[in-house]
Amino acid sequence: MAGGVCRSTAGLDGKTILITGANTGIGKETAVDLARRGARIILACRDMDRADSAAEEVRKRSGNDNVVVKKLDLSSLKSVRQLAEDVLANEQRLDVLINNAGIMACPQWKTEDGFEMQFGVNHLGHFLLTNCLLDLLKKSTPSRIVNVSSLAHEKGQIYFDDINQEKSYRPWKSYAQSKLANVLFTKELAHRLRGTGVTTYSLHPGVIRTELGRYFMPTIPLWKRIVYKPFSFFIKSPTEGAQTTIYCAVEESLQNESGFYYSDCARKTAAPQGLDDEAAKRLWDLSAAMVGLTQSQ
Repeated sequence: MAGGVCRSTAGLDGKTILITGANTGIGKETAVDLARRGARIILACRDMDRADSAAEEVRKRSGNDNVVVKKLDLSSLKSVRQLAEDVLANEQRLDVLINNAGIMACPQWKTEDGFEMQFGVNHLGHFLLTNCLLDLLKKSTPSRIVNVSSLAHEKGQIYFDDINQEKSYRPWKSYAQSKLANVLFTKELAHRLRGTGVTTYSLHPGVIRTELGRYFMPTIPLWKRIVYKPFSFFIKSPTEGAQTTIYCAVEESLQNESGFYYSDCARKTAAPQGLDDEAAKRLWDLSAAMVGLTQSQ
């Protein structure tokens, strides 16, 4: 298996885990592993038909029937709030929140609320969802928040003067900004949750064979695809790519760590811009204003 492997045998009987974007790729493989450990799994997905199909697969592969599907469109703040209200009304606990869903290198699209799509889906939607579910996470301690970021954060910066990339949109620049936002969000969240029993983790899953690249692959010239082909050996399968997410969700030794960045099932040092406390706080304040977060949430 390429990269690190989660070797924890921790059981999750009686635990509830919510995973966004779990109908495909590493999200689905994460769900299978955690369901095998006995957890109640909530798949929060945009496409309900595909989510229902994925849930049935997770049940069959894990032998755990306690797998449910809930609607979530991260490009809509209304949808995010509706999911949070559903969870708060119907779930007794939430032990792990895995913010896994993402979009990569898409055209210059806008969310329902007018935000640049990658920043809106990859960061703002998860920022709001996490904050709306914090009270339930605090009631379920020790609990964890796992944010799936990317090595791409190393190439990113937060364009505070053009957060929606309206002056100059480039798909990869926007993606890198959103993935850096995941790292900074994890860091600031850890600071704000210190002493509550809720811990936070961000991670790079590896370069994965998933649907995430569906928007940029058609734009690559054929000759480049041929040149890149020999390097596909180093690309992880979804099962391999899920290992660090699983590690951050269950590894017992991480219980007293919070706010850090992981790759290949090991703690790593994030890029310098991912360690900037001032930028992390500034991003939090900007994000809260953008999504209309109130002090009570």
